[in-house]
Amino acid sequence: MKPVLARRLNRLPPYLFAEIDRVKRALVAEGKDIIDLGVGDPDLPTPPNIVEALYRAARDPSNQKYALDYGMDELRAAIAAWYDRRFGVELDPDSEILPLIGSKEGIGHIPLAFIDPGDTALVPDPAYPVYNGGTIFAGGEPFRIPLLEKNGFIPDLAAIPAGAAAKAKLIFLNYPNNPTAATCGIDFFERLVDFARKNGIIVCHDAAYTELAFDGYRPPSFLQAEGAVEVGIEFHSLSKTYNMTGWRLGFAVGNADILKGLSTVKSNIDSGIFGAVQIAGVEALTGPQNYVDEHNRIYRERRDALVDGLNAMGWKVEKPKATFYVWAPVPDGYTSASLAKTLLERAAIVATPGSGLGSHGEGYIRFALTRSKERIREAVERMARIL
Repeated sequence: MKPVLARRLNRLPPYLFAEIDRVKRALVAEGKDIIDLGVGDPDLPTPPNIVEALYRAARDPSNQKYALDYGMDELRAAIAAWYDRRFGVELDPDSEILPLIGSKEGIGHIPLAFIDPGDTALVPDPAYPVYNGGTIFAGGEPFRIPLLEKNGFIPDLAAIPAGAAAKAKLIFLNYPNNPTAATCGIDFFERLVDFARKNGIIVCHDAAYTELAFDGYRPPSFLQAEGAVEVGIEFHSLSKTYNMTGWRLGFAVGNADILKGLSTVKSNIDSGIFGAVQIAGVEALTGPQNYVDEHNRIYRERRDALVDGLNAMGWKVEKPKATFYVWAPVPDGYTSASLAKTLLERAAIVATPGSGLGSHGEGYIRFALTRSKERIREAVERMARIL
């Protein structure tokens, strides 16, 4: 018997990063020396105090049982203290914080709580693919809102058709932005709150990159905007801040009723976060934070090596103020896909074609700063030889 896939799966595009990983593994098997600047998976290690906290907690039998869906009291208290210290935002640990098995899990599940078949979610283009995929899994229709360079890769909320805004249940946004590395200020978040109130839309802000910033820039939280907690929630992750991508630990914060909907979905699908990982998360949030500054220094050096190298070749690339991505316009004569293919086949460099992240990503390519400065310089040298 050949199984018949559900129609919702046929509506999904191939998951870009899975395909990139497949091609990369094939080239490695051929003996190619790959420089992988594709997927945003930090190469820097998790700080040792966090690893030690996990080790101690994993040996405790009380942490080897099912975990509560809404997380340990200690973790929610640590998240509340971190938000207050970092953003000046006060949160109720009992109702305004929901730990997640990585922020991707929460982003993918939130449409199941609020999207019925035929409903719409406003999804940026280009964007992290999970906003689109989660909407489709819930039976909804993504309505693409373009992120254009002329607008600083910030959506023009006033340009969203009234009919699309009226039908929408959710809007997904993400600043500092993946893939464009764009940033925004509180003024945009305040306009977003007004837009959400006017149209009865839930804001889902993905803030995974607020702690990866350079040159004195400190990204704000959506929840710092007046009235934000009335209309939305913010997703955060320990993956990028503390190099914990494989640990799968994140959280959503903000509106209690929205979080209650997400919690209901989770309680019927998962069984909570491994207790030892939660305790390690407490250590990450409450322990020494000097690692974050050190990692940002390393990423800044890598950014400068890549951007300076590309510009010396005649590209026109601005240095991003945040994230570990460089969003570069492709040279004349290439599409996003053809440049990515050329880099892979002729220089053994993995990069992400912008078109794979949305139609408005065409004309750009994304490099992740997740390899050493020396390897990035080598990548620039390889590009200079073939382009």
